[in-house]
Amino acid sequence: MASSDLEQLCSHVNEKIGNIKKTLSLRNCGQEPTLKTVLNKIGDEIIVVNELLNKLELEIQYQEQTNNSLKELCESLEEDYKDVEHLKENIPSHLPQVTVAQSCVKGSDLDPEEPFKVEEPEPIKKPPKEQRSIKEMPFITCDEFNGVPSYMKSRLTYGQINDVIKEINKAVISKYKILHQPKKSMNSVARNLYHRFIDEETKDTKGRYFIVEADIKEFTTLKVDKKFHVLLNILRHCRRLSEVRGGGLTRYVIT
Repeated sequence: MASSDLEQLCSHVNEKIGNIKKTLSLRNCGQEPTLKTVLNKIGDEIIVVNELLNKLELEIQYQEQTNNSLKELCESLEEDYKDVEHLKENIPSHLPQVTVAQSCVKGSDLDPEEPFKVEEPEPIKKPPKEQRSIKEMPFITCDEFNGVPSYMKSRLTYGQINDVIKEINKAVISKYKILHQPKKSMNSVARNLYHRFIDEETKDTKGRYFIVEADIKEFTTLKVDKKFHVLLNILRHCRRLSEVRGGGLTRYVIT
């Protein structure tokens, strides 16, 4: 056996012996109480580091996927940009040209030799005759409905109350359209209603909008029954109307 081979064999044996000594030394360290706690802490820290490495690996994978998605998006945008540029350079001649408003053109862009066309202003239209507005009863809100005592509203729903308000408004509008109508254009039915409306007015209703039960029957499909009067109580509670009595009539005034 050559001397170099013998030296390598001795070195290998000595390395093995050194590893065994280190292993035995560490084994003895693990059995010492003072070093045992240190080794346990080191073991715990190794577990924490291992978990952090796993999280880091997952984050790297996520970032790689995001990077790939962004690359694909950039490629798609570049293709779209090329398509737009191609369309811009190849606009068909038969398409209508965009006209620019005169007010948007700068003075330096105008041709001084070209005559300036002055557009004639449109004739001013005569404003339509103002129609007199008729006051209507606002609808009940959800908060107002919830504030009505249970004994008062019984089984009536939010929608039923607002449906009645809609019918009352119909009666008010129908009545005051007749009152605002010129007398010459009235037929006999409208003229009779007009005189009734005038007779029902009092000093307490002057300048205010009101109806009576006859108007409900004349202009709506509502039944003037017990349920109707329960609804009127709710509308009074919500300050949508008030009552003016006199001459055997109850006038429901829109407030």
